Amino acid sequence: MTDRRAVGVLDSGVGGLSVLREIHALMPEESLYYVADSGFVPYGERSAAAIRERLDALTGFLLDLDVKAVVVACNTATAAAVPWLRERHSLPIIGMEPAVKPAARVSRNRTVGVLATQGTLASGRFAALLQRYAGGMRILTQPCPGLVAAVERGEVDSPATERLLQSYLDPLLAQGVDTIILGCTHYPFLRPLLERMLGSGIRIIDTGAAVARQLQRRLAAEGLQASPGSVGKVRYWTTGDDAALRDFIGNRLPMALRAPVSRVSPCRDGAMAGPQLPHT
Repeated sequence: MTDRRAVGVLDSGVGGLSVLREIHALMPEESLYYVADSGFVPYGERSAAAIRERLDALTGFLLDLDVKAVVVACNTATAAAVPWLRERHSLPIIGMEPAVKPAARVSRNRTVGVLATQGTLASGRFAALLQRYAGGMRILTQPCPGLVAAVERGEVDSPATERLLQSYLDPLLAQGVDTIILGCTHYPFLRPLLERMLGSGIRIIDTGAAVARQLQRRLAAEGLQASPGSVGKVRYWTTGDDAALRDFIGNRLPMALRAPVSRVSPCRDGAMAGPQLPHT
């Protein structure tokens, strides 16, 4: 059995494009609908209740487009809303979590740093993750205000971004970390800059590829995979500046992922209004 419907991917802004890129690389046959809630970015500074309201609106928009699964490609939104969404909807909903388990496997000196938003680091979900996988590890957390905004502006290698990033890395490096977890989906777009700053002695881990594999497993288990060998379609929507999203996609994603971008407006009741494409 195959299913030609699209997978929905959502994030507070452009960060989830790093996950969409991994999904497409693993499953190019799957159609992908991406919604960037850039009109409300960053989520890391919002309450859990406000994030759940946004996720309710974004998920409803994707369900109106008849998606077969939803990937919440945002660590902060996952912590605040994914269990709640799963109670409300029966389709597969895949979330994110900082890569503590794989970091524990590869760290040589058992000292790991986590770069993330304050919302992610303060969540019960993150605390539970540490409880499960960080036994015997020294986990050093570093909130990174301003990094999401820098990526949203496309400033992934500017001197100002490098200075900001250095200010967050210095406390971790001073305490001897040998592995750094990218705990926000915006941060993989900073990976080339990070690699240049850190050199080859520090391992950098993010979870985009692991989330793509989990999505693949869920689609296979529920008979929702697209036909092998087919070519999936990609579409984008944003609650912010559609030209900015279009520019980011053109500059940061491969040609196969460049596709039309439409703007949608969040209504006062939390619903989404705007142009909708047929789900073919």
